[in-house]
Amino acid sequence: MKPFSLLQDLFSLFFPSLCESCQGILVGGEALLCTRCEHSLPRTGFHMHRENPMTRIFWGRTGIEGATALYYYHKGGGVQSLVRRLKYNGRKDLGRHLGRLMGRELLLSPVFRGLQAVIPVPLHEKRLQSRGFNQSEVFAEGISGVTGIPLNTTALLRTAATPTQTRKSRFHRWENVKEAFIVKKEMLGGARSLLLVDDVLTTGSTLEACVTRLLDVEDVRVWVATIGFTP
Repeated sequence: MKPFSLLQDLFSLFFPSLCESCQGILVGGEALLCTRCEHSLPRTGFHMHRENPMTRIFWGRTGIEGATALYYYHKGGGVQSLVRRLKYNGRKDLGRHLGRLMGRELLLSPVFRGLQAVIPVPLHEKRLQSRGFNQSEVFAEGISGVTGIPLNTTALLRTAATPTQTRKSRFHRWENVKEAFIVKKEMLGGARSLLLVDDVLTTGSTLEACVTRLLDVEDVRVWVATIGFTP
């Protein structure tokens, strides 16, 4: 056995890598998520259906071409743990991994075709400075890396530092964000088929506000993808 491999084995013995969902020990070939969690975390499968519980959130509110989430999101569940580790523990590697998983699903989808740009829901400058990164942008990086769809972080901007959406009703969430975003049309270039991505869809208010602004640009069509969907 080579000395470097021996050192790796010894390090793994005393400092094993743990699954980001269940905290079980990862074994050879596993990265970030164990094989059990890769298969048992609740996938939505929405990417294969033009109409699904997620697209219904937007009915009568704004026009989207399709919507999907990688997982169902339940309080206290493994997916909530993943999102929290990404957002509050700075686990950008985890965010990119989830983006790659999402990207592989999109490549198989009959709904998500012809996309020309991946646009993450932006954070306000103050929130970005305090957190250090945008979790939606990291997720978008993973999607872009797998699909080859260009990442665009300059066309959609957040101009209002709105309070947290936690514990707000659907109406008050919408009131909180309806004027929070602007679109710089010139930064879209020729892209008009856009994939808008965020971490979790609960009431859809933030995504609705973003979609509404993007649709102000002539000939734009918008699809939506998130890590989690709250049923």
